[in-house]
Formats: sequence, structure tokens, C-alpha cells
Amino acid sequence: MGIGGGAILIPFLTLVLDMPQKQAQVLNLIYFIPTAVVALFGHIKNKRIENAFLPQLIIFGLVGCMIGSFAALKLHDDILKKLFGIFLILMGIREIRQKGTKKEPNK
Repeated sequence: MGIGGGAILIPFLTLVLDMPQKQAQVLNLIYFIPTAVVALFGHIKNKRIENAFLPQLIIFGLVGCMIGSFAALKLHDDILKKLFGIFLILMGIREIRQKGTKKEPNK
């Protein structure tokens, strides 16, 4: 799991097209859901997911989506923008740190 297209799409929609944060996030989810479903099947086919953990992953993922959706409805756009910015910074730091610890797989 890494940073996907939403890291580019949402800032583009909000900064360049001046779309409200909530609408940008909804549009991002509309693009994300079918892509995630297709990717999940690809990962299962390539045996990159341990099937024993799949039910928990789906359940907690859905619960997290519901909690996040309800929270987003209650928060003001400015707060959502700041939280999304903090999330992107933290994910960027995480990716940079992991980049230094990853080793090339044996071919």
C-alpha cells in the first residue's frame, strides 16, 4: 500500500480547478473504488495477499471508510485540507524512510 493517484488528483482539483475539498475527495473515491477492486483481484491472483487475513482487511477497511466518511461530513473544508496535507507529508516521510531500507529482490 502506498500513495496513489489521489495524492495528485485531490490537490489538482482543489488548487487548480478550485473545487471544494469534499467534492474533490468524492471524485477521488469514485475513481479509487473500481481501481482498488481490480488491484485486489490481481494481488490475490499473484498470491501477494494472505487469504487468512483477507476478511479482517475487508472488514476493517470498510469500517475505516465509514468512520472517515462520517468525519469528513462533519469537518469544515479548511480542516479537511489541512488533515489531508498532514497525511501527505507523513506518507511522504514514510516512503522516503522505507526507500532507504528496501533491498533489491533476488532475480
